[in-house]
Amino acid sequence: MHPVQKNSLYDQLMSLPEGLTGEILLGQLHTQPRPSGPHGRVESTLEYELFGPFDRGRGGPGGWWILIEPEIHFVVDTEVCVPDIAAWRRERMPEIPRGHRFTVTPDWVCEIPSPATASKDREIKMPLYANYGVSYAWLVDPLARTLEAFENRDGNWSQIATHRDDERISLAPFDAISIDLADLWV
Repeated sequence: MHPVQKNSLYDQLMSLPEGLTGEILLGQLHTQPRPSGPHGRVESTLEYELFGPFDRGRGGPGGWWILIEPEIHFVVDTEVCVPDIAAWRRERMPEIPRGHRFTVTPDWVCEIPSPATASKDREIKMPLYANYGVSYAWLVDPLARTLEAFENRDGNWSQIATHRDDERISLAPFDAISIDLADLWV
């Protein structure tokens, strides 16, 4: 009798049907469908606001890679997060990996919580990001129309700001520019 080969969690993640995003967090496979319209609006608008000045250096300092939904392997094929947006300083990650696995910890992540993902984003992913050394994190809630910003201090998040509605903001690590929050909301 031959033992039954069980697929690893990463094999299961890789075989998810199109339209589902998967992550392996604390030894469990988590899946979620593609994002809603308000989520997509925040994601695309925020990426647009940051990409020119920070990724391309147009009207800002440059020196960053800004990516939507990269697959970050804090532990290869074992601890796998997919933040909504992530950014790396180019001095820490000089080139974007050719494959889909990112093994360099981002300098900044942004999660866009929905009613279905809010507890996972706050209670599972945020502690993982802090533990693995992400320097800054933003939680941008399109339904509550809020942006919460955090800085990692010795492996723990310290909230540095909360903004809402139509405020104009400048926040670390992207405080070289201002962002009008009203542009993020549908």
